[in-house]
Amino acid sequence: MIMLAAFAVLASCKQQKAVVNPLLAEWDTPFGIPPFEQVKIEHYMPAYIEAMAQHNAEIESIVNNIEDPSFENTIVAFDNSGDLFERISPVFSSISGIDSNPEVIALAKELSPLTSKHFNEINLNPGLFNRVKAVYEKRDSLGLDAEQMRLLTETYKGFERGGANLPDDKKEELKKINAEISDLQLTFGQNLLAETDAFKLVIDNDANLAGLSESLKASAAKKAEKDSTLKGKWVFGLDNPSIIPFLQQSEKRELRKEILNAYLNRCNNNNKEDNKAIIAKLIDLRLKKAKLMGFENFAQYQLEDRMAKTPEAVYDLLNKLWTPSLASAKRELADMSEIAKSEGQNGALEASDWRFYFEKAMSRKFDLSDAQLRPYFKLENVREGIFYVANKLYGITFTQIENVPLPNPEATAFECKDSDGSHLGILFMDMFARPGAKRGGAWCSGFRSQTYKDGKRVAPLVTIVGNFTRPVGDEPALLSMDEAETYFHEFGHALASLLKNVHYNGVGGMTRDFVELPSQIMEHWAFEPDVLKVYAKHYQTGEVIPQELIDKMVNSGKYGQGFATTEYLAASLLDMDYHILKEIPANFDVLAFEAKVLGDRGLISQIPPRYRSTYFSHTFTGGYTAGYYSYIWAEVLDSDAYQAFVETGDIFNKEVATKFRKEILERSGQDEAMTLYVNFRGKEPGIDPLLKNRGLK
Repeated sequence: MIMLAAFAVLASCKQQKAVVNPLLAEWDTPFGIPPFEQVKIEHYMPAYIEAMAQHNAEIESIVNNIEDPSFENTIVAFDNSGDLFERISPVFSSISGIDSNPEVIALAKELSPLTSKHFNEINLNPGLFNRVKAVYEKRDSLGLDAEQMRLLTETYKGFERGGANLPDDKKEELKKINAEISDLQLTFGQNLLAETDAFKLVIDNDANLAGLSESLKASAAKKAEKDSTLKGKWVFGLDNPSIIPFLQQSEKRELRKEILNAYLNRCNNNNKEDNKAIIAKLIDLRLKKAKLMGFENFAQYQLEDRMAKTPEAVYDLLNKLWTPSLASAKRELADMSEIAKSEGQNGALEASDWRFYFEKAMSRKFDLSDAQLRPYFKLENVREGIFYVANKLYGITFTQIENVPLPNPEATAFECKDSDGSHLGILFMDMFARPGAKRGGAWCSGFRSQTYKDGKRVAPLVTIVGNFTRPVGDEPALLSMDEAETYFHEFGHALASLLKNVHYNGVGGMTRDFVELPSQIMEHWAFEPDVLKVYAKHYQTGEVIPQELIDKMVNSGKYGQGFATTEYLAASLLDMDYHILKEIPANFDVLAFEAKVLGDRGLISQIPPRYRSTYFSHTFTGGYTAGYYSYIWAEVLDSDAYQAFVETGDIFNKEVATKFRKEILERSGQDEAMTLYVNFRGKEPGIDPLLKNRGLK
């Protein structure tokens, strides 16, 4: 009997060991990287439930502490709570963005209400807020340093903005609103992913390939091979590496119209993926939330804790740029119309003609085309150029590492070290499009944020994700100028994460309209002649980009900014206009609203907003709600900040770079954004450098 019992215990132990959830086990991996390859879809739900249970226990421990509320036992304890949740959620968030499938989508819908309810309960926990408030009310007598005071202030403000001061009945109403908003935002994004993947432009004869480059045709043929019924044909999709070069190159106007029409009408097809009703509900719910919180509209609520502070400040900037941008775009349209007319094109140009004739205008005015430049922008070379700039500015280095877990088999990993050789963090890069699995665009996120634990720096785990053009055949991945610039941009975000040096999670984030400064300032180095000569080498010959091409890039650099700025501003204004509404009419017509706000401003038909409402994920999935203006707001900052380097006569000036690192990148959210900026620059920024950079002055 004893032997049988021992055998049963042993068997039970083996069974338990076999079903250990890798998300809940200690991560015995290099650098504490999540064990991505071990995690299965069935591991997430139990891991989330356990993480939320532990988080709740930590909160209850703070609430039930019999000691008087103090900075350490309340504010620091709250800042440190939820550690397990913060380890697990980025892993699921990552696969949702880069490796989605029906199982992942279904699980996300299950998890959304659970996590929304979890954080609602914490944010509206009266016992917890009372302790936070008690510490806040005696803040001036606690002898806190500046970072600690910032943490205390931001923690208290966070509870206030989360509704902690509301009466109980309003708290319950807010919980329901928050849960519904979370669910709708998730559904919006999932609809967009499905609708983007669903469209295929199938070409089955050589005549309809007129104008397309060999590499684009090869890529389309490879895409067709994924479907046995399409072998021997060519398939183009709505992902940027497919649609953008098609619009630039295809001589078949009707096909350009077809693919652009599909792109512009994503989630606007009156099917199960249609987002119009979701938008109407979201706008209404966000307004209700704002009014619950004592604001006239949702934009006021969102902007209260950002640099802009008010909708009026945002509109002031956008409106100053709108008139010169639209005028510049009309001049570009006139150039293209002249070319089209000379080639026998009758009638006005349309939106589907813009990129095609812009390429011709660039060629005619500057003898420059995308096809001339791509051979010099091999992805690996661009990456080395990015690392070169980072090293010249901050002395940091990046070394590719093998034999570590990767968020996706296509990803690569790099160790970042400081100038003294100390470890700063790990950077993953996953740069190629995977239509249907990876959401569109490019972004930077992470699996672990920098902080301190037991007095030691916790190094971040950062990831850059892109949707770049894949290698085709024997050719490597050759980037467009836009893709190269995007690479520099996202790396700027990564630098902000890698170089951050804060002691508390609660001061580790920049405000939405400040967070684009580190990314956008990096773009300034992308095409500097001194930088191009380092990394822009012909993928076949190794020849450094010739001075003649650099001169053409410099001369043409402002051309096209009319279109680029106008389409961006149109989307920014659309975002703001939705969220300054003080009343939402019954049967709110999303398309009519969009047409009116853009038509009243005189947007020309050839330029759709960068994002139409039904696929405007920046605002309707929650990341940049009443905040898409942030890119141009931050461009005022980055244009002015880059001048700090230019004024010294050295774009790699070590003294300026060190100050930017110490006052901006390292400090993150340790103070008000404008205070940090003025600490670096010595003054508030003006708009003139931005106008000059965009050729609008």
